[in-house]
Amino acid sequence: MRAKRDATVTSKPAVLLSYCHESGKPVGQHVSNGCLQLSSGVTPLYEEPSMEFACGFVYVPPIPNVFKRSALLPPHKCVRPRTPPPPPPTSTRQVTAASKVIEQLPKTEVRKETKTTVFYENATLYNRAFSGTMSSPQNSAKKTAPTLPPRPANQQQMPEYLMVLPSQPSITKSTPQPVQNTTKSFDNEPLPGNPNVVLVSLGTLLSESEERVQLIEGEPVSCSKCGSVLDSIYKNVVDVCYFCKDKHTTVPVSVPEQAQDVLFSLSPDLDPSQPADPVLLFCIDTSGSMSITSQVIERDEIVHRSRLEFAQNAVLHCVQRLSEQQPNTRLGLITFNYKVTLHGYENYPTHYLSSDEMIDIEYLKNVAASFPSPPPVYKNKDNLQRQVIGLKESGTTALGPAALLTIAMASRHPGSKVIICTDGKANTELGNLEEEDIDARTLLSSTIFYQDLGEYAASQGVTVSVLSIEGTDCRLDELGRLADRTGGKVVIASPDRLYEEFEEIIENRTIATHCTVSFLLPKSLRVKGEREGCHKGIREVGNVDPEKEITFQFGASDHRAEVPPPVSGSTVYVQLQVRYTLRNRQKRLRVITAPKEVTNDSPSVLSSLSLAIVQLNSSQATAALAVRGRFVDAMKEGRQQKRLLERAIAFNDTIEDKDEYYGWVKTMEGIHNSFYSLTRKKSVTSDSQSLTDAGAALLYTMKHTNRKSIYIH
Repeated sequence: MRAKRDATVTSKPAVLLSYCHESGKPVGQHVSNGCLQLSSGVTPLYEEPSMEFACGFVYVPPIPNVFKRSALLPPHKCVRPRTPPPPPPTSTRQVTAASKVIEQLPKTEVRKETKTTVFYENATLYNRAFSGTMSSPQNSAKKTAPTLPPRPANQQQMPEYLMVLPSQPSITKSTPQPVQNTTKSFDNEPLPGNPNVVLVSLGTLLSESEERVQLIEGEPVSCSKCGSVLDSIYKNVVDVCYFCKDKHTTVPVSVPEQAQDVLFSLSPDLDPSQPADPVLLFCIDTSGSMSITSQVIERDEIVHRSRLEFAQNAVLHCVQRLSEQQPNTRLGLITFNYKVTLHGYENYPTHYLSSDEMIDIEYLKNVAASFPSPPPVYKNKDNLQRQVIGLKESGTTALGPAALLTIAMASRHPGSKVIICTDGKANTELGNLEEEDIDARTLLSSTIFYQDLGEYAASQGVTVSVLSIEGTDCRLDELGRLADRTGGKVVIASPDRLYEEFEEIIENRTIATHCTVSFLLPKSLRVKGEREGCHKGIREVGNVDPEKEITFQFGASDHRAEVPPPVSGSTVYVQLQVRYTLRNRQKRLRVITAPKEVTNDSPSVLSSLSLAIVQLNSSQATAALAVRGRFVDAMKEGRQQKRLLERAIAFNDTIEDKDEYYGWVKTMEGIHNSFYSLTRKKSVTSDSQSLTDAGAALLYTMKHTNRKSIYIH
């Protein structure tokens, strides 16, 4: 990416403001034309790579010059009559005489030969209006209309809402206009899509917080309405701040605490020498379908191995590698078929659950709580290897109870990982995914079960990854909710690649849990597509790994909103808040506040647009809509951002941008065109369509992708 395209937070002066008791004006800044102007001597805001904007400005589309059509005008397709209507009767005598003539006509006569005037109920009104033209000379002499007052000099001869139609159609000649540069005029047109995107690199932000940012003890002062971090002398009495003020606000408002980032410690430090070590738990399917074999080549020979044998080899390789490189890792094993097996340790026996024991959720949680945590792998290596080698295939697939038990065991250790490997749908009572076409009520209860289980895992700081074996149907659209909510992976792997997938999941360590990101804007802007609309967006991220990146999309408020959009040339402030818990259970809050200049100039935005950030946001937003069943909205979102990228490429005209764009289009081709290949039914007509396993794996992965992996899928 070129240097001018790096749209990170610009090096603008920071703002650390407080209010004066006497004047009520902020100290350290002055207000000019409604914009905050920073005073000198304030600490500058350094470039922060963990929060980047897609372009160097906040883009506000220009207001189109569209006038509302007057209600007095006829409809567009209305044809005005060419001849005037007949005049109204001049007196009641004429009306009475005409009616008598009609009554005296014989039945054989045609009435159309008698020419009479139409009777109007408001004849008196017409008598007054047309007395000057329709009445006799005697009446006109008696009743004369008052003269009109002189027309003001500044008034037009013909009002704007009137239009005179010619009696015959004629060809009007337009005034010749000077020829303009079409390319330049095209660049100045309003932009398609939305370039207002902010990227938050959570992995970078959290890993370097302790090194680059000064730590402040205690909870910061926050606005009671929107929760923005403030700096005000009115402690605990802050009701309105810069971010939630509106046009009716008359009292002085608090402004952002400062325009460079701050790190707060929200809880006292615990003893770092005794952190809760995370655990790694394998949850392996040993049902009868795991006996199906696949053909592979080993040492130039063709051999057949069952799916369970591939899973066994993958787990054994992980045990061996961890014992050599990370011997203190706590590693445990749970298997499931028609029963669930909690494999014990050298000094603790194995525990089995079957039949009615696998129905009660609270009972399963109590069993998991009473089962001891696994010891370090260097103490339990031999026992683990014997247990893995002795696995046999048989029976049904009690995946639901096994997943609940495994997650409940890992919940005692925040930052733990759970790896579920299966080759089929759950088909026991709890979490049944096989009766989708027989009993819709059962499928709905299973959907709720996996949603709640994912929420429970995320609240306990557990990351769940789901691996299915290639060529099987596991209903990953439902089972993948566990990984989606906890930040894990959803993978369809060939049997001989299970070890590589296991290794990748293990190496992707968790650096923080219980992460919540808030993005605040002034009321003149609004966040798009988040839980809270308007000017605040909240994203519950959960677990964070070093490569985690999320994006927010925002834009100007509607012109008819309570607070109109900011004007071009002004400056607005945005605030990012990240709350998270470290692995040693210390809680932190990082606040970054930055000023951004507003513009409605399309060329300025296009020249500074970062294609990579817009592409990442489009991929994440489109996938997020699709996994919720909103396929039509997903296609619309993807196509709008695609037009924006094409506009930027046409404006900048660089080979680098074109190559980057074509690679992204190839990745997003299936989503931009249609979702037919990703759904189980070949029509996208409602939100009730379900995803295939391949579609679910693709969309869940794309929803949590980053700039490094976006072109790999």
